[in-house]
Amino acid sequence: MVKVIASSLRKGNVVERDDGKLYVILSAENIHPGKGTPVTQLDMRRIVDGVKVSDRYRTTEQVERAFVEDREHTFLYSDGEGFHFMNPESYEQVAVPPDVLGDQAAYLQEGMAVYLSQHNGVPLSVVLPQRVTFEVVETEPVTKGQTASSSYKPAILSNGVRTTVPPHISAGTRVVIMTEDGSYVERAKD
Repeated sequence: MVKVIASSLRKGNVVERDDGKLYVILSAENIHPGKGTPVTQLDMRRIVDGVKVSDRYRTTEQVERAFVEDREHTFLYSDGEGFHFMNPESYEQVAVPPDVLGDQAAYLQEGMAVYLSQHNGVPLSVVLPQRVTFEVVETEPVTKGQTASSSYKPAILSNGVRTTVPPHISAGTRVVIMTEDGSYVERAKD
């Protein structure tokens, strides 16, 4: 265990709270109010049972950070046990339960390289690449004369996720999507 200041914590880090249990950070936000002390707002999930909690620390407060092994893994497949990843160096396979991935599971693609965090052999979190490419399978047809400035239309991607795309994008077009929030970035270059 290492003590670090609260403002240095990021999504995916693992901390030990006063109750002696380990928590994985789902989101970390540093808040600087006009008056008063800056604070770090942490949304966390308890590793043993998946209970979600929120906590606020002063940004300079010390927090126990657990040693976590972060290694690159390759996504293989998913089944009833969960999502299976392989360490490309040792060829060791790890099954990750669905609740660890959460909404990110929709963006997994076969052969995708991800960072898998483990503590004593238990999978804690999976960090996907920031951007992934999917095909638009369904969207409204292009309307002539529609301004392309800030009007977006709904679309369904090949992974089943709904997003919004600019008017010039049609079904069958490959687009780049942000894995964090499912937002459109650009048309794929391939």
